[in-house]
Amino acid sequence: MVAASHHNMSTSRIRLKKLDILSDNWYILRKATFDYLQSDGTWKEQSREAYDRGNGAAILLYHPVRKTVILTKQFRLPTWLNGNPGGLLTEVCAGLLDRDNPEDCIRRETEEETGFRVSNVRRVFELYMSPGSVTEILYFFIAEYDDNMKVSEGGGHEAENEDIEVIEIPFAEALAQMHRGELRDAKTVILLQYAALHQLIPG
Repeated sequence: MVAASHHNMSTSRIRLKKLDILSDNWYILRKATFDYLQSDGTWKEQSREAYDRGNGAAILLYHPVRKTVILTKQFRLPTWLNGNPGGLLTEVCAGLLDRDNPEDCIRRETEEETGFRVSNVRRVFELYMSPGSVTEILYFFIAEYDDNMKVSEGGGHEAENEDIEVIEIPFAEALAQMHRGELRDAKTVILLQYAALHQLIPG
């Protein structure tokens, strides 16, 4: 059901009444019915839906000497359904944790998607990506790369129907695309802004 014991401060305001699974076809969509103690001291029944697809990890690969970054491009159905012509989205490398810890996951995903085998990954933060409807926490990483880390062409898992294009572009161009509104993926914008803010790639 719902783990409440370690959230005493917040869950003392929540009395879970019912938790229904609406779909477990791909991931799990649940509907929770609960009483919530409002700020004025009254209890009010509410219902909300939450989509649980597990947690994930994302990474920005950057080359401080060449001043480049590695991005990927792939088809994302939800973006196509919501007005993205062709459905292709340029993103940093990312993937679901499955049963791995975030560091192992992102090293595996980096090699599968980009072909680079990175060892020194640095976690910079973890964020709820869409807290109104999705349970996911995304772990954000950065790592330097160079050509001797390249072990394959990448492109993702054929068995998972992944068809991923790997792109190496100048960091300045990635920032320009972001400012022009051409990069529209949240995790990618967050990591590019982090890199710019912390001057990972000298200007």
